[in-house]
Amino acid sequence: MVVLYRYGKWDGTQEVFAPGSEGLMNELANDLMNHGDVQRALRELFQRGMQGQRGERMMGLRDMMERLRNNRNEQLQRYNLDSVMDDLRRRLEEVLKTERDGIDRRVQEANEQRGQDGQQADQPTGQQDDQADGREGEQQDGGEGKDGGEGQEGDAGPEGQEGQDGQPGQQAGSRTGQQQGSPSLSAPSGAARERLLQNLQERAQRSKEKLEALPKSMPGAIKELSQYEFMDPEAARKFQELMDLLKGRMMESFMQNMRQSLQGMTPEQTKRMRDMLHALNQMMRDKAQGRQPNFQQFMQQFGDMFGQDPPKSLDELMQQMAEQMGQMQSLMDSMSPGQRRELEQMLQQSLDAETRAELDQLAAALRSFMPQDALGQQYRFMGDESLDLDQAGELMGQLQRMDDLEEQLRDIGRKGNIEDLDMEQLAELLGEDARRNAEALQNLARELEEAGYVQRKGQKLELTARGIRKIGQKALREVFQELKKERLGRHTIVQRGPGGDFTGETRPFVFGDAFDLALEKTVFNAVLRTGPGKPVRLHPRDFEVRQPETITESATCILLDQSRSMGLFGSFQAAKKVTLALQALIQSQFPRDVLYIIGFSDYAIEIQTDEMPQVSWNAWVSGTNIHHALMLSRKLLSKHKGTSRQVLMITDGEPTAHLEGERAFFNYPPTYRTISETLKEVRRCTQEGITINTFMLENNYDLQDFVDKLTRINRGRAFYSTPDNLGQYVLVDYVKNRRKRISA
Repeated sequence: MVVLYRYGKWDGTQEVFAPGSEGLMNELANDLMNHGDVQRALRELFQRGMQGQRGERMMGLRDMMERLRNNRNEQLQRYNLDSVMDDLRRRLEEVLKTERDGIDRRVQEANEQRGQDGQQADQPTGQQDDQADGREGEQQDGGEGKDGGEGQEGDAGPEGQEGQDGQPGQQAGSRTGQQQGSPSLSAPSGAARERLLQNLQERAQRSKEKLEALPKSMPGAIKELSQYEFMDPEAARKFQELMDLLKGRMMESFMQNMRQSLQGMTPEQTKRMRDMLHALNQMMRDKAQGRQPNFQQFMQQFGDMFGQDPPKSLDELMQQMAEQMGQMQSLMDSMSPGQRRELEQMLQQSLDAETRAELDQLAAALRSFMPQDALGQQYRFMGDESLDLDQAGELMGQLQRMDDLEEQLRDIGRKGNIEDLDMEQLAELLGEDARRNAEALQNLARELEEAGYVQRKGQKLELTARGIRKIGQKALREVFQELKKERLGRHTIVQRGPGGDFTGETRPFVFGDAFDLALEKTVFNAVLRTGPGKPVRLHPRDFEVRQPETITESATCILLDQSRSMGLFGSFQAAKKVTLALQALIQSQFPRDVLYIIGFSDYAIEIQTDEMPQVSWNAWVSGTNIHHALMLSRKLLSKHKGTSRQVLMITDGEPTAHLEGERAFFNYPPTYRTISETLKEVRRCTQEGITINTFMLENNYDLQDFVDKLTRINRGRAFYSTPDNLGQYVLVDYVKNRRKRISA
């Protein structure tokens, strides 16, 4: 297998000590030994994460979800949602204070002007006449009508309502001080001046009375102020800002990026927005009735109202609107009932009746298409930091994105589709380190494929032969990690025989040996016998041959109990790990040995070595058919005459089934016939020289009685152990058996 390496310039973002394919397989090995499903093992690894080569922690999906929950809780414990209404109340109170101060200031300025005119009245007659003539000229040029009617007191509200006495008003934001509607006290006569001042004072008094009579609730106060004629332009501007804020938030609860387009909207633009909402509602009705909406025509007409990144389809637009609507719904649901009612009324009053009607239709249509849980979630805020309405809306959007990301992570944990993770959203909410961790997780399957441990068959990943060997080697290390080193020797034997590599030793020639003389040793023996001199005469007793290493072989059957009790009581994983370890031991240490694996429950079946990682216990089958397992073992071992043959049986119970013909008969508690047929097969194995070693994972009277009978018949050994130390007993016994059984 050729291992591929990739090299690239380090830019500071790469994880230099990221776990390699060897580390990945070690992380996956336990899961693969349990169930053998590569994709399932990867899903579990995605969830728990892993350690890097330097011991640093690579975040898994659970770690990311935990960080996400902590970030969300931090936001909830930081802010106070009640402050949203406090901010709106403060804005409204600032509007009222500015208006009251403006009224008092205008009256005061008028009185000061009156005093100045009174001083001018005390001047000489000629000078007064000159000043009067100058004022008359100015008034005539300004177009003041009879009794100062047309120039008198415009004082329009924020929308340019008509002024007092039916006179046309001016835009509130275009006036400052006395130039924006203060009465002119330079009237041609003192009576006119007094009348103007009296009108101003009367209007100021009426305005103050209206302000004092405003409802205590904010929605009621805003409704009255919408019809109120502001005397102070700054107050009118601040009120318009408040209304724009509410209107913008109301529209952005349905559509993104609408705030800027609502600023200073003309009546024509307002009508176009209503037309857009009407057309959108028509498309929603068409979709509900099974007709095909003309989305392209809609975007040609109104696409400029959706910003620089408009939706590509009606479904995408609906999804965007549902998200925006969900933000506002979350804000409303997270507020107290009283505050929620107030805010809803204020938002409704920020728009005209026709626009509100279109938005109500749109909200109803979205609720019919979208799941209810997709339209907002309640959050419980417990902090002290203040928020305004815009900040609260942005925070709701962030919290909902956190919820969406958590659902993504949870879904990936179930399905393993980590390539679908939104990396931009992950980086935004959890940081760049989380993105790098997720990208590393995405590359795990590719790294295992490139290393040759797994291969893709269609949409499924499967272990290769190299991958199977790898997990077997890990099982071998785990099983042997507490054993003494001297117990793990190779074939320690006393006898020598042909067939292996030369050891460097020699021995006297025996008739029948291969005539492979060790010349230097043979000549040396002759010289010792005859003494120095020439020629050296050889005798057969001088001959010595080179000593080869003896090759020993063994054939072993592991009987793996797959009955339901093995899985229910947690014994099967340990037994399977030991089987994999034996397989790795034989392949690496004793390549000439033969290993058969037989699984049995109600019936026995041979398991191929490449199938072992996927083997599991039979959850729906009852029966422990040791009789059939021994029959199959004897049949397989009969092919290996002249070698050491043994059966290693791992089980947790006495036989509860036996074979008659080709049919298995089950009974619990076991019948006399089941026990008898099983012991007959034990005798047949004994007669053929097959040793049976039994490893029992339970310890009760019936079980001990059966194992004692088996051991007396076969002269094998029995071990009572637990799943934790099972591997030690099995493998140590296997190595000891090899030391005793030698074949030339």
